[in-house]
Amino acid sequence: MKILADAHIPYLKGVIELFGEVEYLPGNEFSKEKIKDKDVLIVRTVTHFGKEILEGSSVKLICSATIGYDHIDTAYCDAHNIAWRTAPGCNANSVEQYVTASLLYIAQKQGCKLKDKTIGIVGVGNVGSRVEAACRKLGMKVLLNDPPREEREGKQKFVSLDTIKNEADIITLHVPLTKTGKYPTYHLVDFEFFRSLRKQPVIINSCRGAVVDNQAWGKAIYEHLISASVIDCWENEPNIDLDLLRKVDIATPHIAGYSADGKWTATKMTLENVNDYFKLGIDPIPFQKIPDPDQPIIDLQHVPPEEQLPTAVWHTYNPMKETEALKSNPEDFYRFRSNYPLRREYVAYTVVNADPTIAETLKMLGFNVNSFRNRKTL
Repeated sequence: MKILADAHIPYLKGVIELFGEVEYLPGNEFSKEKIKDKDVLIVRTVTHFGKEILEGSSVKLICSATIGYDHIDTAYCDAHNIAWRTAPGCNANSVEQYVTASLLYIAQKQGCKLKDKTIGIVGVGNVGSRVEAACRKLGMKVLLNDPPREEREGKQKFVSLDTIKNEADIITLHVPLTKTGKYPTYHLVDFEFFRSLRKQPVIINSCRGAVVDNQAWGKAIYEHLISASVIDCWENEPNIDLDLLRKVDIATPHIAGYSADGKWTATKMTLENVNDYFKLGIDPIPFQKIPDPDQPIIDLQHVPPEEQLPTAVWHTYNPMKETEALKSNPEDFYRFRSNYPLRREYVAYTVVNADPTIAETLKMLGFNVNSFRNRKTL
């Protein structure tokens, strides 16, 4: 079996070789010529896989180590007996970590408390549900919008998009990118959306770039229709809108889901998908270990209680580092994304000397928390 794998997918090399003959290439170098004799493609979202690249190839299975699949022409694959698999939910905790870190930064910048704010979550699948849980733990009022789920489950827990536009102080997007069907999301947020907002909310996009019309976003900022902007997913990546980049508060190179934990889970699911599809019978698969963080202990002894929550979260991830780098060197978008130093999620960290009023929130978010105590007793 011949396998072509994206060279930037971690925890794959040294394991996938058990399955067949493997070649590695950067995702943006996949081509019709390179894939023509391959049985399996292991990919990310940087290349589109449709007729233009798949026609005449030997490809039997495409495994994407991502939650989304808008980079795969699923209709073409289904019509030509090419199976495709993704890794749903693999990075849900990581995106929640990104959103929480961003919310804490915006709250600090605006001088407000998150517990006094209402957040509207558009799209409540694996990722949106994790963001919902975190926001409730932070004491926020949460509004949920998900028309497909509402259709299946009823209206009890969901609100309309108009309600979110009228009541939310913050709107965060977690939908797949779709252009057809009953609920298309392409340019779901356009200038009319921005113009209908009542409260000048914060807008966060960490799902897919084209869910928001980026030109309209820039105009909305210019016309003061929103109070802050957080963008991880852009239209036309890696050639992003430089004017919009200059205007936003947090700007990152599509790395919200890039935790070591999430990437490990995606690779695990990918290896299982290949093993299952071809009935290889490799059991157990020798998955690699996730490295421990460099500084796994977060000591809050000398941190004022009101600063302990952001201090702990930003210890695990601070979006301003990527923001500064991307704004300084936007031409390096693809390099930043491909060589991103994978962060660890909360579960890899232990917090000590947290104030009792903060410790429970940290524990609920997923940190390991030791009881409040003086450093001398450690």
